[in-house]
Amino acid sequence: MNKIDDAVSLDELDMRILEQLQADASLTNHELALRVHASAPTCLRRVRRLRETGVIDKQVVIVNPEKLGTTLTAIIEITLDVQTAENLAAFEKRAAAEPAILQCYRVSQGPDFIVVAQVADMPAYHAMAHRTFTSDANVRNVRSFFSIHRSKFETRMPIMPSASN
Repeated sequence: MNKIDDAVSLDELDMRILEQLQADASLTNHELALRVHASAPTCLRRVRRLRETGVIDKQVVIVNPEKLGTTLTAIIEITLDVQTAENLAAFEKRAAAEPAILQCYRVSQGPDFIVVAQVADMPAYHAMAHRTFTSDANVRNVRSFFSIHRSKFETRMPIMPSASN
């Protein structure tokens, strides 16, 4: 949801459903209904509506990067030489196509983008950076930071009554 006009009105039951699904999206409809104190058909309708309106964007599994051997997290600032709408969109498309890039944000005040990437090691980082950043003539500056410790990682959005306005 990019605009206030796109906001969907949520009631208490919707918020309880979202809280439970954010904690464990693998819940069956029956388990969800028990946890939110509603009937199974009501939960099914509500979850379907939350999906159709885009409140629930997608359901995913969160994988432990250490178990896959991708232990290097890079937080990268990217500054483009020319920031036309076409150039910004072209960079976003290239970043979205790179599997190692988990997040890409267009930001204000400073670099044009902040990118979060997860790779196996420094050689893998260099290969990804070359493919995605340094081979692009419009990328003026790449500044990378490497995580030495992850204090918090959360995908859960706070669900508050004020979100329903």
